[in-house]
Amino acid sequence: MNKKLFMFFSLIFLVTLLAACGNSAIQSNSNSESSNTEESTEQQGENAGEGTIKVGSILPFSGVYASLGKDLSDGMKLYFDSVDWEVEGKTIELIEEDTEADPQIALRRVRKLMDQDNIDILTGAVSTAVAYAIRDDVDTNKLPYLASHAGGDDLTRGQRSDYIWRSSFSSWQIGHSMGEWAYENVGEKMYVAAADYAFGREVSAAFKDAYTAAGGEIVGEVYPPLGNNDYASYLTTISGVEADGVYGFFAGSDAVRFVQQYEQYGLKDKYTLVGSGWLVSEDLRESIGDAAEGIFASSFWDYSLDTVENQEFVAAYEEAYNRRPTVESLEGYDAARVIVEAISTLGGDVSDPDATVEAISNVTFTSPRGTIEFDKDTHHIIQNMYITETVIEDGRTENNVIHTIDSVQDPGE
Repeated sequence: MNKKLFMFFSLIFLVTLLAACGNSAIQSNSNSESSNTEESTEQQGENAGEGTIKVGSILPFSGVYASLGKDLSDGMKLYFDSVDWEVEGKTIELIEEDTEADPQIALRRVRKLMDQDNIDILTGAVSTAVAYAIRDDVDTNKLPYLASHAGGDDLTRGQRSDYIWRSSFSSWQIGHSMGEWAYENVGEKMYVAAADYAFGREVSAAFKDAYTAAGGEIVGEVYPPLGNNDYASYLTTISGVEADGVYGFFAGSDAVRFVQQYEQYGLKDKYTLVGSGWLVSEDLRESIGDAAEGIFASSFWDYSLDTVENQEFVAAYEEAYNRRPTVESLEGYDAARVIVEAISTLGGDVSDPDATVEAISNVTFTSPRGTIEFDKDTHHIIQNMYITETVIEDGRTENNVIHTIDSVQDPGE
């Protein structure tokens, strides 16, 4: 055999050998992929067998509302801890996403929770704008959603959905509950000062409706921008009017600055200041100082509520987190209980969203805030509202509950 012929047959042999090795490697890889797929399927089967119920939570963990998000989250976890994260033999998995209080970011997070995490129930949202932004996706996908803070009226009115229920409050409940009491206990003429954004406007409108319906007169209104530092011009305007009191709606750092400057400009001695619970909330009064003394406010819960349920909640929260609970902590705690109670009613089967929201609608219990239940027409919580007075006790300001308005029900229109 000549040299060229030998090289030709050698080349054919080498190509055949490589092809055989390649087929073997491909077959081996195919077998490996098949094995991995089977393992993945088996793992999914095992996860399904474990019976995990996935609860998605959208809260702000960064940005201006981060502290509210943390308190809501801690309240939820405290209740889930109390039932060992189990209900009807199913494990509760809480998947939290940071909305950054941004509607578009929140929408992306909700889609991720639905499409990738396959959640069974959604809760959360501090910002009303966030709740409105996710409303259509929740409704279209028939995702049971329990709003645990956002208070915009329209969420359970014009934008009402079969799959959206609210366990927190509405703007109307907060503002309206103070109106009649202010007329009967403060006087016949009131001035309104509120932060200029949707929630501030809604709460103030509800107060004005109730106050004027009782016989009172609104003698003036002013709406400083949200995030305002200097209220001097607004307070100077108020100081020149004839009124018995001022209704103020401010929250966070705005509340701290408004209440402090209200005293500094001499209005505290001239007009009784009333407002929402956020004006003198648990997490702000230390920063406000003694300027908070004498303010009357309306809220659906307060640290000072003297009930067994509230005392147990406060003690458990302080033991777990070494700080006082806020109204947001209570909202998270109650939202978690509503979810657990609903799942329990269903025997742990949350596969049917219509059955799940029906179960939510039937939940009622005595919360640290008092007895709560849902209005099946509006999907909104029915709850007590409380009037508090801020006093100084043992060198610090405290809120005392001085009046209860039983079973306040949002009109839904």
